[in-house]
Amino acid sequence: MKLKDIMTPKPECIRPDTTLQEAARKMRDLDVGPLPVCGDDDRLAGMITDRDITVRAVAEGKDPTTTRVREVMTQEIIYGFEDQDVEEAARIMQERQVRRLVVLNRDKRLVGIVSLGDLATETGDREKSGEVLQDVSEPAQPRR
Repeated sequence: MKLKDIMTPKPECIRPDTTLQEAARKMRDLDVGPLPVCGDDDRLAGMITDRDITVRAVAEGKDPTTTRVREVMTQEIIYGFEDQDVEEAARIMQERQVRRLVVLNRDKRLVGIVSLGDLATETGDREKSGEVLQDVSEPAQPRR
């Protein structure tokens, strides 16, 4: 089975110059935690999550009405390709401890997103899904 068979197609994208307040509203309206960030060429520039907004902006006292997505987004993007096997994507998610994987076509344009839930419900492989969830949820050591 390929990623294109289980991904959520055409995910919403947000622009790097969007304010955090606008990003948060879009997350609320779409009922999502992560949003891909796309640049002028519609290529993936990063990801922003509700946690990025909280930890990198609010906790630092940044104004969400003036702070731009580019200032707090994650630029290192972990992705898979639409023609990649689901097993390979699951391995990437386990190794990198991510719950969602953006899906690109071979021109590196955003075409979808896959979550742990997609792996569980669409593949029917509960054992593999549980294994991925366990590895992704492995606790990190808190900084103290």
